[in-house]
Amino acid sequence: MFLQKLHLVNFKNYTDAALLFDEGVNCFVGDNGSGKTNLLDAIHYLALCKSAFNPIDSQNVKHEQDIFVLQGHFSEGDHIDTVYCGFKRNEKKQFKLNQKEYPRLADHIGRFPVVLISPEDSILITGGSEERRKLFDSIIAQFDSTYLDNLINYNKVLLQRNTLLKQFASSGRFDKQMLDVWDEQLVQLGRLIFERRASFVEGFVPIFKKYFEYLSEGREEAGVDYQSSLNEHDFATLLSQAIDKDRFLQYTTVGIHKDDLVFKLDGFAVKKFGSQGQQKSFLTALKLAQFEYIKTVKKSNPLLLLDDVFDKLDERRLSRLMELVSGAAFGQIFLTDSHPDRAVAIFRKIKVKPKVFFVQNGEVSETNKSR
Repeated sequence: MFLQKLHLVNFKNYTDAALLFDEGVNCFVGDNGSGKTNLLDAIHYLALCKSAFNPIDSQNVKHEQDIFVLQGHFSEGDHIDTVYCGFKRNEKKQFKLNQKEYPRLADHIGRFPVVLISPEDSILITGGSEERRKLFDSIIAQFDSTYLDNLINYNKVLLQRNTLLKQFASSGRFDKQMLDVWDEQLVQLGRLIFERRASFVEGFVPIFKKYFEYLSEGREEAGVDYQSSLNEHDFATLLSQAIDKDRFLQYTTVGIHKDDLVFKLDGFAVKKFGSQGQQKSFLTALKLAQFEYIKTVKKSNPLLLLDDVFDKLDERRLSRLMELVSGAAFGQIFLTDSHPDRAVAIFRKIKVKPKVFFVQNGEVSETNKSR
């Protein structure tokens, strides 16, 4: 699969831009703040129905405009799919595949898989468990629609249970039977989600370790552990044991919504003991493993988006990364760089000719620097 064309109207700092891409490496160069990352975000939007950087749709509309439109043409073999996204302020976001609107945005997730490597990934290490749960939820959702449905329904039930706990606290009246209705659904969905996450992590970690070893040249050993209370206890039992605490705090304190991924380097927490270079290699290896896992399951290459990696990795790690992802195994790549000549020089060194676009103040033009 590859993206042939991209058209943006009133998206972020773009008034109107249309781009044609190569099936290999496509490089956006220009000054910081010119709009390079916004092009990657437009691709992410078309694939996953949302921005990678700003979840509030109205804030992705160009200033003083009321609507933005994105359209992409995705090709696989002789087949071409057209994906349309339209958003108007104070109205529902609209997604269409080949002019047919989706009844649910969730039905689009996974059709055109994408993997983004960005400076924002650092929050996976520095942030709380919610950020790490989002990582494996977003990966699994791109190839398992049942998992996504279960996750959506779990969160709905969780909201209802928490609302009920607040009502009990405000009224001073507790009804165990009413709570049992939501507990039964929460347990059923939670077990399915836990089992799918555990299965995913088991297959994902060896792939991750392979990429980390490649990037670090075997200098350290990395690991990822799946931390869940359901690893050792039955969910229904946990809910029963936590009922007094839940009533006091007025929210559900146990369940798969508290799961975490523990990142380790030579047995120690990456967050506390990993250097900046080690952390960057760790995060890059996570995303490369995400790419391979999705590719294996979907039997098609996701799009690979690399935002500002040239400034975030040292020259040795960067050269190894570019050599790796430029191979046939990784398919179509989109990347950004603030130095127009640097990216081209690196690709020339490994005998790869990228298609280069110069970006300036929301305007895009092709250059011949790759030739």
